[in-house]
Amino acid sequence: MVATPAGAQSRDRIQVTGSSTVFPFTAAVAERFGQKHGKAPIVEATGTGGGMRLFCGGVGSHTPDVVNASRRMTPSEFDACRRNGVTPIEVRVGFDGIVIANSRATGGMQITLEQLYMALAAEVPNAQGQLVANPHRSWSDISPNLPAQKIEVLGPPPTSGTRDALNERGLLEGCKEAQRRLDVRIDARACQQVRADGAYVEAGENDNIIVQRLQANTGAFGIFGYSFMEENQDKIQSARIDGVEGTVDTIASGRYPLARSLFIYVKRDHIGVIPGLQAFVDEYVSEAAMGEDGYLERKGLVPLQRAEREAVARAARSATGMTGL
Repeated sequence: MVATPAGAQSRDRIQVTGSSTVFPFTAAVAERFGQKHGKAPIVEATGTGGGMRLFCGGVGSHTPDVVNASRRMTPSEFDACRRNGVTPIEVRVGFDGIVIANSRATGGMQITLEQLYMALAAEVPNAQGQLVANPHRSWSDISPNLPAQKIEVLGPPPTSGTRDALNERGLLEGCKEAQRRLDVRIDARACQQVRADGAYVEAGENDNIIVQRLQANTGAFGIFGYSFMEENQDKIQSARIDGVEGTVDTIASGRYPLARSLFIYVKRDHIGVIPGLQAFVDEYVSEAAMGEDGYLERKGLVPLQRAEREAVARAARSATGMTGL
């Protein structure tokens, strides 16, 4: 039996916070839930990191019931949850890829992870293997095969799970390639420090704003989730990364270098207390939602394989809380 968090029973609408990447998928589930049960959940986009802080802050009506996450919960976040009496339920909802996109009014781009690192890192190795402040002002400064245009990239802030994934799956991996090529060693933290000289612009948590800015500035590139790329492919195009285009197939198979898993975390302590919370979770893990040809796939979510979907759904319906990471 789940204990009733103090004050939680005073709220009759589910509250969701977190990732802007997962936001459109959860919003679609919330809309379908509202059609069936009334009082659709309130879904807000605060970024994964900001959402986790709110979610793990405690139990009760002043805290959210669900957090969207474009990366897995970290050990420190899990520890914060447990310190504050929160038992999270982890639900992997599908896959997504981080894309580097620009306006269709200009040419497409082919780039390697190493070149991405050399474009966006605060410090990069020079030809002698010394770490220096990033000197690259144009893409062609990195390689003559890249466009002779100013490096201008609009991307997520540090509170975003997309930024975390960019750092870990993009910059860190690209940095490793540079280290192998130049036979040098660079601290992993230095690899993931993004330059702050204007070449990278933190564009907030609203990916739709980035899409609009790419239309206005055809020389700029934007970084966001594949689902936003798919929704706006009449306006923007994505770069090939290490020769691989981001598609449903390459993301699901893991061949796309910037593929990642997406999650929601549900507060087990609020199930049975906040009306409809378990029913909302059941809707999310239904085949109609996150299955193949489900309404979330039609919004750009790349589905899990059937066996994993079924395992995720069983755990979510049984409200199996996490015991560790």
